[in-house]
Amino acid sequence: MNTDRAADEVASYITNLALEKGLSVNSCDAYRIDLMDLIQFLSSKNVRDWESVRALDISDYVSQLYDLGIAASTVSRRLSAFRGFYKHLQREGIATHNPAKLVLGPRESRKLPTVLSLQDIEKILDSLQGDRPLDIKNLAIIEVLYGCGLRVSELTGLRLSNLLADGKVINVTGKGDKQRLVPMGGMARQAVLRYIKEVRPSLVKNTKDARDSIFLSQRYGKPMSRQAIWQLIKKLALQVGISTAITPHTFRHSFATHLLEGGAGLRDVQEFLGHASIETTNIYTHIDKGHLLEVVRTFHPRG
Repeated sequence: MNTDRAADEVASYITNLALEKGLSVNSCDAYRIDLMDLIQFLSSKNVRDWESVRALDISDYVSQLYDLGIAASTVSRRLSAFRGFYKHLQREGIATHNPAKLVLGPRESRKLPTVLSLQDIEKILDSLQGDRPLDIKNLAIIEVLYGCGLRVSELTGLRLSNLLADGKVINVTGKGDKQRLVPMGGMARQAVLRYIKEVRPSLVKNTKDARDSIFLSQRYGKPMSRQAIWQLIKKLALQVGISTAITPHTFRHSFATHLLEGGAGLRDVQEFLGHASIETTNIYTHIDKGHLLEVVRTFHPRG
């Protein structure tokens, strides 16, 4: 294989990715490295050109990655890069087939999400019981994350106009701009209304950025960023002695798990979380084996 020519074709593909899909510099570099590594492998096998590459060649390359101890997620990413690259070659008339399309990627084991115990969540909530404006705001944030199971982007995107029925229901805009109605429990509703009444007015600045966003930053009065929420969660966990690494999403996982443990139906939890597929929600049924054992002991005639 003419490596210089192949490198030029890779460069053309990367340029198209950057222009058409707006990929970041880091992503483009990752694609380039993956494809150049494939070129070196094919050259070592004396493959003449892209048209001559067979599915077996790609499969041999994947086997080599496994032998080197490359993670399954990385192998999947590289296969995805190869498939996309070959689509580009087909569009350019350089290749007539896509051998990478015939090679199956590894099946990645899905990691179970981290879930906080009710005791740990209560530790965090108890640490925010006070009259300081910052505590009032942070309590409202945690109550909504845990009480409504929102994604951090959904939380930071909340507006006053999203509060319906005096705050008993919130209109949430999730992934793909899909909207769903999520009931807000009494404790969360009380915390949010108190924050809006007692604290938020002092945070509002004369800035168009804020508009009617609910959660505003202390200094500039702009909508809180996702990074700020992450930092808050990390700080609160350290303060109450939680050693497990947690994120805002941990409260969403905990919300779903605790609902199921309490007897909620899987379909109901799916609606609360805004999952398009029940399979995504199904992961929460595998978390607390102790709870499932207790269900069998309690309800099964041979328990």
